[in-house]
Amino acid sequence: MYLKLSRSLLTLSLLSLGSVALAQTAKPATNPQPTANNVTWHTLGTNENDSMPLGNGDIAANVWTEQNGDLIILLAKADAWAENGQIVKLGRVRIKLAPNPFADTVGFTQTLQLERGGIEINRGQNKISVWIDANNPVVHVQAALATAGKMSATAEFWRKTEPISAFAQDSSFAAVMSGQHQPRLKPDVTFPADANRVAWCHYNADSYYPYLMKQEHLESLLKKYPDPLYQRAFGAVLSGQGFVKTDANTLTSAKAQQSLRLDIVALGETAAASPASWHQHIMKLADNASSIDLTAARKAHDQWWADFWNRSWVHVSGSEEAQKVSQGYAIQRFMVAASSRGEIPAKFNGGLFTVGHDMAEGKEDKDNHSPDYRAWGESYWNQNNRLLYWPLIATGDTDLLQPWFTMYTKPLAFQKDRNQLYYHHAGASYPETMQFWGMPRLGDFGKDNPTNEIVSHWQKYHIQGTLEVIAQMLDQYDYYGDKAFVRASLVPFADAIVTYYDLHWQRDANGKINISPTQSLETYQLTAVNPTPDIAGLMSIIPRLLALPSDLTTAEQRTAWAKTLHDLPPIPVGKTAKGKLPPLGEGDPDGKPTILPAEKYGKPGNSENPELYVAFPYRIYGVGKPGLELAQDTYAARRSPQNTCWGQDGTQSSILGLTSEAKKAAIAEFNNYGDQRFKWFWKPAHDYIPDLDNGGDGMITLQNMLIQCDGKRIQLTPAWPSDWTADFKLHAPYQTTIEAHVEKGKVTKLHVSPASRAADVVIVKARN
Repeated sequence: MYLKLSRSLLTLSLLSLGSVALAQTAKPATNPQPTANNVTWHTLGTNENDSMPLGNGDIAANVWTEQNGDLIILLAKADAWAENGQIVKLGRVRIKLAPNPFADTVGFTQTLQLERGGIEINRGQNKISVWIDANNPVVHVQAALATAGKMSATAEFWRKTEPISAFAQDSSFAAVMSGQHQPRLKPDVTFPADANRVAWCHYNADSYYPYLMKQEHLESLLKKYPDPLYQRAFGAVLSGQGFVKTDANTLTSAKAQQSLRLDIVALGETAAASPASWHQHIMKLADNASSIDLTAARKAHDQWWADFWNRSWVHVSGSEEAQKVSQGYAIQRFMVAASSRGEIPAKFNGGLFTVGHDMAEGKEDKDNHSPDYRAWGESYWNQNNRLLYWPLIATGDTDLLQPWFTMYTKPLAFQKDRNQLYYHHAGASYPETMQFWGMPRLGDFGKDNPTNEIVSHWQKYHIQGTLEVIAQMLDQYDYYGDKAFVRASLVPFADAIVTYYDLHWQRDANGKINISPTQSLETYQLTAVNPTPDIAGLMSIIPRLLALPSDLTTAEQRTAWAKTLHDLPPIPVGKTAKGKLPPLGEGDPDGKPTILPAEKYGKPGNSENPELYVAFPYRIYGVGKPGLELAQDTYAARRSPQNTCWGQDGTQSSILGLTSEAKKAAIAEFNNYGDQRFKWFWKPAHDYIPDLDNGGDGMITLQNMLIQCDGKRIQLTPAWPSDWTADFKLHAPYQTTIEAHVEKGKVTKLHVSPASRAADVVIVKARN
């Protein structure tokens, strides 16, 4: 048995929902403030595992204290990608005060101030403020002391360093840049303390890119597409008014003062001619930073964070568990804001907040490592990383979404050419695991692989993630109406992906696309036929592409998309007995109908539920849509329950209106605390700490419990438990915002902007 849905079937009267329209009321008088979620500690730390996160979206830092009262800042930057294809830290700065009023725990507090993006340390009348300017590439450290003292700042390195005078091109340069050998990680470069400043950088004098291109049989494209790693330079400079050099890596204030200020300026360049040219540029930035009116800069910085927190919020109460969910939601959003305004998106496996300690070179493992280490390495996994970015559509954080979209749209021409070389037809496909410039991870492609097919059976045919990126882009357009984004980014990208699906596989006897050989996510590998996630993805996005304004697409594109939609095979449905999926898609005549992971599939190799992609991310089934019971039965029969890390229970149960399941998942996700002192560096589970896809998963779940949109219809509380109270502001399609209070299952204080959209809001009575 199969099921095929058309766009016309995805409508349902509001009466059949058991829903009622709610009249718009006055706007709530006050907004919940993020100060309720601030984190305060009352004792000094010991090491890097006692750090708090900070960032302006491009520059980030782990900040901690040690038992002697030293303040440590571990610096990271979104574009700090070394020549070996690995994202690394910038360095570490140790700050000392003499005498040090913070070397005693009595009366000590350290607070992460979410509302203003800063960390404040207090003891008595002594205060240190650390903040990374939201509008400038500067970390500011300000000390206000009861008694005059001196401050010193030392740049610390765990990678090898060499002075600029010793910098020279590696003798293996020709072999590396011809693709014969992989590069080695070079030492960082340090500069003389000119103008009483300490500066250092990492400079990519060669690159992993040619080696990877040769290994993956793409040498012919080397000259056409610029190397994304070669001559990339990144680093920082320490400076401060009245500070002087005291050794090669240390600045110290020349005299004791009650008010002290240190600036750490960071710079990344994608094509620096040399370390010396990078140094010239960062010294100019340091000059600019030193002349900044700090009072005005802090005011503008605070305003950025105030505006950010006022874009949206979800504040949950009613129980201790609810409050933990509320705080976890706010802190996850903060961590993404602190690390996703740069060139390249935040990584799911630690983001910019990984930590580690000094150790001998080449001795790293998951339990003993430098700050540069992370499990799952350098590549992006679409299935994991998508979870950081889905919730940003409803939060209104469109600026934080851009690096994610750009990572897919920027290499589109390269992907088209790669597709022609590999498959000799038009279109583009992107691998599930890829470098930020679009190439498959070599660990999956296979070293010395003579073919153009990925060797890893986990990833061999895994390409459906791009359909989900298109779905995210379409939501972005539906919510915010940016036609320029659609024209320049969405349509070219979507057209290439749909074209690939149309051309890559043969038609069957009925003229339907026969997607085989392929896989259904990572779970059903190699032998799957017509996988549900891919079919559901195309069924979801193509009608939405066809519905775009005609001035944003061409007649040729619309005709081709409509043909692909017509030629899709149906979503496979079988019968399931005793809560277990039928083997190999055969079905059980005595069971209940359920959606299957694919038309044909083998033994599972992972713990995903591909059949439920029809709920999330593709929302073909959901509250207020036809076939909800079928989808709910499918959820009940799922093979792999999981509600933390990238587990799918929360995202899928919330869409299906399964309130108790969604609530359980939200609690699990936002209580999945890590082993570090800042417990919202989520436990790694399958990934790495902080496990940011875990927090993103929780955000999606919570949002879907409160609000689900289908066309113009806005459904409130489709999976909201009656024993939780919520105050929220979230965004909806057609440039709409919804603010409301929910208590004991009732929605009050509803404010819809623009007011004309209030007629499209319905309240859904949640089921347990």
